[in-house]
Amino acid sequence: MLHVETDGPVRILTLDRPEAKNAIDPAQAEALCDAFRAIETDETIRATVLTGAGQTFCAGADLKAVAAGAFDWSKLLHDGPLGPTRWHFSKPVIAAVEGYCVAGGLELALMCDLRIASETAIFGTFERRWGVPLVDGGTVRLPRLIGQSRALDMILTGRPVKADEALAFGLANRVVPTGAARAHAIEIGKDLAAFPQACMLNDRASVYEQWSLPMDAALQNEASHGLDSVAHGTNDGARKFAEGAGRGGNFDEHYAPRQ
Repeated sequence: MLHVETDGPVRILTLDRPEAKNAIDPAQAEALCDAFRAIETDETIRATVLTGAGQTFCAGADLKAVAAGAFDWSKLLHDGPLGPTRWHFSKPVIAAVEGYCVAGGLELALMCDLRIASETAIFGTFERRWGVPLVDGGTVRLPRLIGQSRALDMILTGRPVKADEALAFGLANRVVPTGAARAHAIEIGKDLAAFPQACMLNDRASVYEQWSLPMDAALQNEASHGLDSVAHGTNDGARKFAEGAGRGGNFDEHYAPRQ
């Protein structure tokens, strides 16, 4: 089951199959796709939190469903087995990780922009033991996040990586007390939602798009996104700062124009 909740501008998606450690079967993969399609078209939603019920984020693909032939591998070149893992979202997505975030669960977390991990979080490619490949983006996103050497250590050995090491790697963005990952992720989502959206989303787009571009083209692409941001209120934001707002790095005051 996938629970869908809304907290202001933040949509919260909770994987809820505790009997299977929140493992993903084909029905839940399709539910994730449906949920993200709705988010993409809903202008009131500015950020998404993806989390798991109970003490586990996600144990990956439901191997019982795999063994039963429930997954249609013929779709592999077009869709991720776990749902929208080959998509590129237009809005920030934050993973709130408690407990095990392994196999395809790790790949779901890698799909997100940020990963907020509790002190109990454990990351790993545990499917290494069973000959199940990483086909939801893991061999691409993990080395881009933490570097090829560290990624190969995780991918080849399948070893568990605890929260403190994940933070040192850059795999986890922040580590919070046990049980607090969801609340922290929602708080961050609301913070992101409060910023001037055109500028933040343009900067985010430039970060992702630069991977496929040579340096000169990437810098030109950044400039193009920047010009669009300027047209959406940069001067007004600068004027507000010049008038005294936001001094000393105060984030309680900033310019948030209507989008």
